Amino acid sequence: MNINCSDLNLNQAVKNEISQLLKLVEHNKDDLENIWQLMDMVWDEYGCNNKKLNWGNIDKFYSHPVWLLNGLFVEQHALSMQHRNAISDWIANKSSISKILDYGGGFGTLARLIADKNPSLLVDIYEPHPSDYSKQKISDYPQIRFISNIKKKYDVLVSTDVLEHVPDPLKTFEKMILAVKNDGCLIIANNFFPVIKCHLPQTFHLRYAFNVFAKLMGLVIVGPLEGSHATIFRKNNNKPVNWPVVRLLEKVSKGLFPLIEFLKPGLRPICRLVKHENTPS
Repeated sequence: MNINCSDLNLNQAVKNEISQLLKLVEHNKDDLENIWQLMDMVWDEYGCNNKKLNWGNIDKFYSHPVWLLNGLFVEQHALSMQHRNAISDWIANKSSISKILDYGGGFGTLARLIADKNPSLLVDIYEPHPSDYSKQKISDYPQIRFISNIKKKYDVLVSTDVLEHVPDPLKTFEKMILAVKNDGCLIIANNFFPVIKCHLPQTFHLRYAFNVFAKLMGLVIVGPLEGSHATIFRKNNNKPVNWPVVRLLEKVSKGLFPLIEFLKPGLRPICRLVKHENTPS
């Protein structure tokens, strides 16, 4: 991980913290694995538990400089930047878009990419834990600001790798939908897998069912955003979410998840065979 924090405009305490973290990097490991390992170490240091949630400790975790280090890492990680460039290209080239909400876009990388590609666009970053360095990085962009409350409707909302961190992802997803104008779009990328300890296990069932819930909550699936790990959804009505139905199906999804995971290794060869049989020769 080629990050030299001495060159960055950071206070000395943060520099020291990041330097200590970088000393723990294992050079025989992939950089992505290293950043995940450092996050897990900080998670454990604060006594966090992803099954017994103590939000006082978890808030400290999300305010730790390891997230600043993660932002710096993302900006030098080819695949991460490919995803963000694909998303920012899609947004910057849509004439119908003028106001964007980056939901949970803490470091501001995506917002800055969008503003660089189309300076006429306004980007709000909804982020409960912005670092001073992140605020400094957007200081030259009058069209970007951090916000703590969502008070208006946007043409498009982007959320990358957020919902796996929250205890009630469907309720948070509803807040995202409410922040978008009718006929506006949501660009959502999720990682409902246990790659790091701050990914909450109660969200993992959504790796199979998320699109089903998106439809139930009034969205149309436009399709994958090419070149990224995100899916594009369109909001096509302002009807309230039918929460009794959603919660019932959420229980069903959570109940089926362990069975699907158990059966999945045996189902893979069957799926491959069916796909092969249906492929034109």
